[in-house]
Amino acid sequence: MTGLKVRPARREDAAAITEIYNQGIEDRIATFETEPRAVAAIEAWFDTALAIVVVEDPAGEVAGYAVAHPYADRCCYRGIGEFSVYVRRSHRGHGVGAAAMGALIEAAREKGLWKLLSRVFPENRASLALMARMGFEEIGVHRKHGKLEGVWMDTVIVERLIPENLD
Repeated sequence: MTGLKVRPARREDAAAITEIYNQGIEDRIATFETEPRAVAAIEAWFDTALAIVVVEDPAGEVAGYAVAHPYADRCCYRGIGEFSVYVRRSHRGHGVGAAAMGALIEAAREKGLWKLLSRVFPENRASLALMARMGFEEIGVHRKHGKLEGVWMDTVIVERLIPENLD
């Protein structure tokens, strides 16, 4: 899809981000979460997230987002962002996820993070392919990491170092 615009997210994007995240929850392919989120829960991200970016389609609709949250609250992990990326159903397969991840990687670089990491269901082939294209490595598998609707699920651990911030 041409004409995509990537920018830092703003609080007024919370409703669109919530809608997109809730689609991901409904699809049962990207998160262990099963209950829809309220806008207020997403608004809270703006107080704690390390970076949030959105991708707008040519009409100005938020088509996807990526967010990096602190990995842990111990100071030794302050440079690690645990991320997620979600794309509106109607915009999947059109480069929105790659645009969001490119912007998130750049935002993480600018903020001094040295690593981005996440966990992806092995069944989520589109996400794993995107991560590979964006330079993430699969470094292991968490076996039976959690249950989704009563079924044990594995997760593939993906990470990308940001060499410029490794000093």
